[in-house]
Amino acid sequence: MAEEKKKEAEDEIKENEVEGADGEEAQAAADAIKKKKKMLILAVAAVGSLALVVGGAMVFLKKEAFEEKGAAAEKDAKAKPAYFPLGDMIVNLSGEGKRPNYLKVKVTLELADEKDTPLMEMIKPRIVDNFQVYLRELRIEDLRGSAGMYRLREELLMRVTEAAQPVRVRDVLFQEMLVQ
Repeated sequence: MAEEKKKEAEDEIKENEVEGADGEEAQAAADAIKKKKKMLILAVAAVGSLALVVGGAMVFLKKEAFEEKGAAAEKDAKAKPAYFPLGDMIVNLSGEGKRPNYLKVKVTLELADEKDTPLMEMIKPRIVDNFQVYLRELRIEDLRGSAGMYRLREELLMRVTEAAQPVRVRDVLFQEMLVQ
């Protein structure tokens, strides 16, 4: 029996040593988890701070750009616009049918500066030519509705801007438009 008690005591000592080793490993694992949590919290805080700084910088830059655009628009608004009439243009429209369709349009150009009027007089034949070439290719279906008018205005504005390159043309205004 004494030997049995001795063996039981030795087994208990071994179990306590193993539990102590497991306890130390468990403590080390718990410390590692705490460290990872702290690192994660710090990383999230750093990313959040960076996002706030970048967001603030973006707002500041957009505000500056908006103010610059406002100043440029205010300068343009102060400049007195000039209106340059191109006169009447009559073209036959492209299309298939027994009788031809005609378009009569009276266009006026809005210039950004009144000083550009003499230059526009010099390049007026080029502008009228560009308009005539484009208008002759239109079909009657292209001119239907407000969408057709809008597309026509945009196309003519693009063409006049290209032809009158140094001169800034703000808009193409229709004084009269007749499709027959």
